[in-house]
Order: sequence, then structure tokens, then C-alpha cells
Amino acid sequence: MQQFSNALVIVDTNRTGTSALQKAASIAKSGEVELTIASVLEEIPSERQMRSLRVSSEKIQDIVKALEMERLTDRINESGEHVDSCAKQILFGRAAPEIIRQVLRGKHDLLVKDVEIPDEMLDVFLGSTDMHLPRKCPCPVLISWPGRVRFNRVLACVDYDPGNAQNEALNRKIIEIASSLASKDAGEVHVIHAIEPFGEKILRAVNAVNDETDFEELSDAEKSTRGDWLEALLADSTGADADQETAPGYTQHLIKGLARDVVLVKARELNADLIVLGTLSRTGIPGYFIGNTSENILNQVRCSVLTLKPEGFVSPVTL
Repeated sequence: MQQFSNALVIVDTNRTGTSALQKAASIAKSGEVELTIASVLEEIPSERQMRSLRVSSEKIQDIVKALEMERLTDRINESGEHVDSCAKQILFGRAAPEIIRQVLRGKHDLLVKDVEIPDEMLDVFLGSTDMHLPRKCPCPVLISWPGRVRFNRVLACVDYDPGNAQNEALNRKIIEIASSLASKDAGEVHVIHAIEPFGEKILRAVNAVNDETDFEELSDAEKSTRGDWLEALLADSTGADADQETAPGYTQHLIKGLARDVVLVKARELNADLIVLGTLSRTGIPGYFIGNTSENILNQVRCSVLTLKPEGFVSPVTL
């Protein structure tokens, strides 16, 4: 199933060996996907700020843009990817807003970007741009981790919220895109759902359960309900796949625990190459569709992550 047709790739020209460009080129080769490759530079100071130089800010920007275009072309050539027909852009301004504006201008349906952290800080945190893009970018955002060019093991994270049509549509989207990306590399898809603890103390306090046996029965009944729901979701998603012969099978993981902990443990256990998750927040704040669970996962995983928005999301960043 072809999921994307117009991808934007952000390249840091100060780095070599960009996995984002390699992954985007791989996706483009498997279907009719247009690529735009861009880099982002700081905004050129105004003429008032540069009065002593006796040169216009437009002239300086033209010079800087030409030099950066050469560097970008060099990085593309060094990558060994044959993307001669792609468009190239140099963006000026603060990284996250300018990238999102380019997504809006170009009507891109996928953003691919290398993870933004210095090598010596790999075990600390993601850069601020990588945290802003999943929150505010209207299209799917793939943060590419070094060395994760092939998606041999894809972990798709789904959320249970009965009666929420938007959430169910997002779940199907997660599974279908995870399947599509895994199939390009003959990979496998692991669908994971965390059954978060009930809050046993509260249930006991209101006499909802009388003893351990009652609580275990309640817990087992909930797990059975979630299992039936997950089976139906996978059956629905498989039926929606137009190319079922090449679609990978699904391995289910229904695990008790907090989602952020369950996903991180399973990702490390599987040595996952990619995690696909939704950024559906229940805060009700327009333009900020990312919850605490998603942010915790983004900050701690050591693999590529693809974040998806629900239908109808409108970015707070505008042209």
C-alpha cells in the first residue's frame, strides 16, 4: 500500500552519513514519491543590524544561500543516493517553524529528519526541534536514528479508547503505515498495546473489589476485552490492505503496565528499528497533539520514530 507521495527531507549539512536522506530515498524508490531535500540556516540579520558592513541583507542571504546549496548538493552526492530529480531548498529562520511552513507550502505528506543530538549526548535527550515537530507538524514526522535505515522490526503502538472514532481511525492508520514501511524491507510488524493498571487502591476504597481474587477476575476480564478489540482492529486493518500478499504478518503484544514503560522495554527487547505511534493528546489544546506518553517515549528510545496525527489536525504554525 503506497502511503506517501510528497516527502520533505531535512539534511544537516554539517553532518555526514545522513540516515534521513537514505531512508527517504529508499521510500521514494519503492513508489512514485516526490522528494524535496532542504537544509535550515539561521535568519540573516536585518540591514539595520548590519549597517556598518554597507551591504544589503538580501545580498548576504543570496551569497549564503549559494554556498549552502553547494554544501547540500555535496551531502546528497556523498550519500550515494540517486535523487537527481529531487527539488532542493534552503530555508532561513528558526528550524521548527520554518520546516513546518515548508511542509505547508509544499503540501508534503511526510517529513523525514535526522535525530538532532550531538554524538556525546546520545543517552540524554532529543533536541528541541525534534520535540516541536511531532507536536505541531501537520504531516507524519519520521525522526531517523543513525544506522536505522532498514526497518526490519517495526513496533506499532495502538491505544484503546472505545467509542472514540478519531482514535480508532488513528490506530488503523498506525498499523497500515507500519505494515507499508516494514513490507518495503521485508520486515516484521509487532503491534503493542499496554493495559495500564486499574488503580487497585481506589477500587478497594469504594468496595468495588473485596479481595485479590475479585481484582484478578476484573483484571483478566479487561485483558480479554482488550484482546478481542485488538483482534478486531488487526482484522480490519488487514482487510484494508490492498496488497495483502506482500503485507507482513502481525505479532501481537498485549502487556499490563504503563504505556511508556511497556513500549520502551519491548522496543529494546526486539531491537526495534522503528516505532510508529500516534500523538493524540487529551488536553483539548488545538495544535498541541502530543501526550506525556508519546513525549516520554520520544525522549528515551534509541531507534527511529514515526509520529502520526489524527485526521483534522491543524498546525498552530501558519504561513
